[in-house]
Amino acid sequence: MEFRRKIYARGSSFETTLPKPLLFKLNVRKKNVAIFRYDVKQDRWYVDFEEERR
Repeated sequence: MEFRRKIYARGSSFETTLPKPLLFKLNVRKKNVAIFRYDVKQDRWYVDFEEERR
């Protein structure tokens, strides 16, 4: 499965949207955060999701 998303300029930064199929395991009634991790050895980005800590 593959998802492609446009990257939009917003002020001095950039943003994109997360496709809903990636969020199927999240409880959307709770606040969640997306965590972007870069693996230098693999030269790849990974996205993890966690429930927001209070």
